[in-house]
Amino acid sequence: MPEAEPIEIEQPLAGNRTAVEFMEWLTWRFNRLRCMSVAEVAHRLLRTVTTRAERYGLFGSAPVEGADLTRAPVCWVHVPAGINGTPYIAAAERVVAGKFDVFALHDIDLGSPPRWNRDPSSGIEAPLSFGMLLDYRDPQQVGDIKYLWEPNRHLHLVTLAQAYALSGETRYFDVIMQHLESWFVSCPYRKGPNWSSALEAGIRLINWSVAWQLLGGSKSPLFENARAMRLRQRWLEAIYQHAQFVHNHFSLYSSANNHLIGEAAGLFIAAVTWPHWPKSEVWRVAAQDKLEREIVLQNAADGVNREQAVSYQQFELDLLLLPLLAAEANNLKFSDQYRSTIEAMLEYLASIMDACGNVPMIGDADDGAVVRLAQGGDFCRYRSSLATGAILFQRGDFKAKAKQLDDKTRWLIGAQVRSRFDALAASRQQLPVRRVFAEGGYYILGCEFETENEIRLVADAGPLGYQSIAAHGHADALAFTLSVAGMEFMVDPGTYAYHTQGQWRRYFRGTAAHNTLRVDGKDQSEQGGNFMWLRKAVAACSHWHTSPQEDVFEGWHDGYQRLDDPVLHRRKITFDKPARRVVIEDTLQMAGEHDIEIFFHCSELCRVDPIAEGYALSREGKTIVLRLPCQQGFTASVYYGSNAPISGWISRRFDEKQPAPTISWRGHLAGNVTFRSEILC
Repeated sequence: MPEAEPIEIEQPLAGNRTAVEFMEWLTWRFNRLRCMSVAEVAHRLLRTVTTRAERYGLFGSAPVEGADLTRAPVCWVHVPAGINGTPYIAAAERVVAGKFDVFALHDIDLGSPPRWNRDPSSGIEAPLSFGMLLDYRDPQQVGDIKYLWEPNRHLHLVTLAQAYALSGETRYFDVIMQHLESWFVSCPYRKGPNWSSALEAGIRLINWSVAWQLLGGSKSPLFENARAMRLRQRWLEAIYQHAQFVHNHFSLYSSANNHLIGEAAGLFIAAVTWPHWPKSEVWRVAAQDKLEREIVLQNAADGVNREQAVSYQQFELDLLLLPLLAAEANNLKFSDQYRSTIEAMLEYLASIMDACGNVPMIGDADDGAVVRLAQGGDFCRYRSSLATGAILFQRGDFKAKAKQLDDKTRWLIGAQVRSRFDALAASRQQLPVRRVFAEGGYYILGCEFETENEIRLVADAGPLGYQSIAAHGHADALAFTLSVAGMEFMVDPGTYAYHTQGQWRRYFRGTAAHNTLRVDGKDQSEQGGNFMWLRKAVAACSHWHTSPQEDVFEGWHDGYQRLDDPVLHRRKITFDKPARRVVIEDTLQMAGEHDIEIFFHCSELCRVDPIAEGYALSREGKTIVLRLPCQQGFTASVYYGSNAPISGWISRRFDEKQPAPTISWRGHLAGNVTFRSEILC
């Protein structure tokens, strides 16, 4: 999660922190203030006043209005005909038994119902103090907040509702009822960690909406007995409170990234799913206005999400697609620009995806899901988004990249989904979708796309991230990833950590964890906190050329201009198509002496063997050759799971890492210089 609102903290400044922790906290507060405009500071001060007024019941405490259940929406989630129910029943049975997967914790027993305010990774129980004044960044109070929040998104209630819809067995509804009753008692309105983030409330509303629809809505026969009727009444009260909470606590200014879109999406879906109050229309209009505005602000015209994080691009796509589906089912309209932006975002994902479906792990990733509608280890959320987009936008090229119709799309599209998907013509000649994303800053070099001989290199000359804090960006200017024959050889190693394990958080988002060049052991941009950057490198493409013979990318960044002896880094990548050779020329403009390092991060499936001029990288019967620059005094090393220095790691999932070969070429030099690396594919 990024640095979301509010930043106010109720506890005494030092709290239970050590002196070192207190200084780190104070530094973070100072750096956070540096990233704010005068208008944002004024907004934060006003938010502090209103939050304290809210705490004492002077604001936001209006009673819940009575619900008019005669107004019934049209459902936009469907039970697919002919779907294999076995994996859904099996998943629901695990929930019934209290078994969950929460990031790095697999098959953990959380109980049924879970302890909602407890971090399952540390066992710390968060206090039930006023939620918007709770310091959820303090692990001594809440543990790892991501682990605590994840079960409270209630994705598992959708799993139980799917099992009921497929089997008709009411015992799955009984578990939903038990979990909700427990949650309402354990998480009273505005108290505790589950009322400290409007985004979490918004995502909870989305999952409640999906579960509500699959259970049959307000007129479901499940609500006919006395206990179930009481649950329906309490659930509706909680929905109203959630909607009011989100409406009153939108993330604004430098916090207005995917959080704001998630909050608006949750509020819009709540207003459409439960149009039972006069305020429902107020919520819907406010949410749609924000969605229409933010989709343009947060995404470049070429479809690249401005957070410069591929995982968040897909996360945000879900947050944008679900309101669109809900609206269209209920005769509501989003603008043509809203739809075309979603289509452009899908084009970007399709374009960076290689022939076997691998997508570079650019920027942050936290494995967060908006809703879980598909079960099974072969589910790919990127291909699923493309399959849904193929039907919505009648794109055969999206279908070709998606390969097949997935279960999530079937639950969302409903009637005639199979025939609509099958009717789309898909051919390799349509691909790749695009190769240049100039505003987003990504360029795709390669040949023989979508075949077993494909070479796909993605070069990065994009901004660091979005807004003043650039929360989810990494210091990866002029980095690249390389896939050959649908296999990843040179990778972005991922993210691994967020709120905890500070040294690992700094490493994975730093320059040394990317296939680029580092000067004097410093990141290209200056980190100011776990989700904050201070001095930000500016990067750009200065030249792009493609022909049947070659692709050429040239870029630069100014991240090391801040040094006492400024350094400008330029990188030229030339792909010779007939020779299947990548040439990387790094040019440094400088006057003094500097320590220089170039990193090449390999897939964990690669074997790295030294050869005369560099290294041979092999996996699954395919070998490529990396030739390093011939520079006197420079040495090359291969790191594999090293802790001192931290190097040679990859993180495919949040809070999980494993060793992977990293080749480091380093030395000391002075004055302007150009050196050349080659990759033979």
